[in-house]
Parts: sequence; structure tokens; C-alpha cells
Amino acid sequence: MRELIEKAAILHEALPYIRRFHGCIFVIKYGGHAMVDPSLRNGFARDVVLMKYVGIHPVVVHGGGPQIDAQLGRLGIESERVEGLRVTDDRTMEVVEMVLGGTINKEIVSLIGRNGGRAVGLSGVDDRFLQARRLEPVQTSSGARIDTGRVGRIEAVRPQVLHALIEGGLIPVVAPLASGPGGESLNVNADTVAGEIAAAMGARKLVLMTDIAGVCDADGSLIKSLTGAEVAELRERGVIAGGMIPKVECGLKALASGVNKCHILDGREQHAVLLEIFTDAGIGTQLTHAESAAAPS
Repeated sequence: MRELIEKAAILHEALPYIRRFHGCIFVIKYGGHAMVDPSLRNGFARDVVLMKYVGIHPVVVHGGGPQIDAQLGRLGIESERVEGLRVTDDRTMEVVEMVLGGTINKEIVSLIGRNGGRAVGLSGVDDRFLQARRLEPVQTSSGARIDTGRVGRIEAVRPQVLHALIEGGLIPVVAPLASGPGGESLNVNADTVAGEIAAAMGARKLVLMTDIAGVCDADGSLIKSLTGAEVAELRERGVIAGGMIPKVECGLKALASGVNKCHILDGREQHAVLLEIFTDAGIGTQLTHAESAAAPS
């Protein structure tokens, strides 16, 4: 009986959040270990389906870097990175499209379907809803300038196709590929794509799943909430560094474009998204507007 009462208490704790977020769009960047571990993959699919059934509209944007690396290795294609960006020539782009727009995307769609949801997979090339230009050559720490090839920078988002899918009761699953000026496909960072889509759709929340607990202080303790000013201070002190920098930049840009909150959380935790948005304590770091830092939104 005690266990049943505890389950009922969990549902009661979630109820105010379900009511508050009913009808809202959440954009979730799905990547890292959560895409590899079978139990986490299945748990994520169930969580997304549950969100849809309680009236929240999830839009899933997925990564796939390790899977691309593995496929390139099997084909004997060397993969080069410059300042964290994959140099993407035409041959590499063929693999990127095959893995992101094909294998991974369809696996996620299928998994959502097996858990009772209705999903449709697409990329930014479909209906050209993500439009991008090639990045300018990147200057390395040695001073060399290197062309990263078919790596894109988002210039415009036309989210009508995503709204149409949501209105039809479907969960969009988006591969981070964009359409270039000449119609060619370009490879774009998944965090960036998620942030741009969240801004263009007027999403209530942007959720970035990572392989770490969230943003931590100098002592390694999780920071539960941060404003833009606090992020700037932590960056200046070197506390926020490395791979966390593009994530907080992506989140702050989304906030500046009207997204209410950005959550950075550990996708290695089972049901991480539900624990973050449906419980009082949460498990990750939220980036907020200064005036709403304490608001339960």
C-alpha cells in the first residue's frame, strides 16, 4: 500500500505542471548516451509519448555524431574535425545524410510508434523548412584557415510543416540537416537546430539532453538555475568552458527569441525529461530570464 500511495503522490506533484504546460510546444534535443543505451532509448520514447498524451507537443531534434563516426570508419573514410566541427566533403555528406536522415531518424520514429505514439521523421531539407549557408572558413589556433565544406549556419526557419504535423496529432522527429542556397543539403549542429526551431515555433521550453549532470560550479556541484548575467560571469571565471559553451549560448539565444526556459540535463538518467519538467526539484540546470528566475514556468 505504501508503494501505491507514493505513486499517487508523484502523480499529484506532476498535475500542476501538466495543467500549466497543456497545449505548449517543447523542443527536445535528443543525443548522447540516451541514444545508445537500449533501456534509455525506450524510456525516452515512452516519455515523449506520455507528454503527447497529456497535451504537451514535443518536437524531437536528434544528433548522431558517434553513429556517423562509426559508419565512416566502416567505409574507410577519414573524419577530420576543426575547432569541434566535422569537415564535411561530399563523400562524408553522403554518410551524414544516410545516418541522420535515414537510419537514426527512422529508428526513433519506429521506437515512438512501438510505444503507442504517432511520429513522422523529416529533416530541414523537407519543404526547405531549415535554410542555411555554408560556414566561412574556420581559423584554427595555429592561424590556418580551413574550409569545413558542407557545414551550415541556419539563416531561416519556416516551421509551418512542423505546426501542421503537431495539429495532426503527430510528433515531429527532426534530423539536423538544412537546405543550402542551391538546394544542397548541409550538416548543422543539432543543439543549434533545436534552439532555432524552438525560437521560430514560440516553444515554451527548449530541452538539451547531454552526458553530464548540467552546468556545475567550480566545486563540481550542479547549479539548478542560471540567468544570462550569471552565465557570463561563470564563463569569465572559466567555470563554464569547453563543450558547455555552445549549449549555454544556444539556450540564451533561444531565451532572447522568446522561449520561456532552457533546460540542460543528463540524458543518462532514466526518464530525465519527465523528472526535469514534472517535478518540483528537477534534475538539471535551467536557463531563465532574470525576471522569471524563481517562477515555476
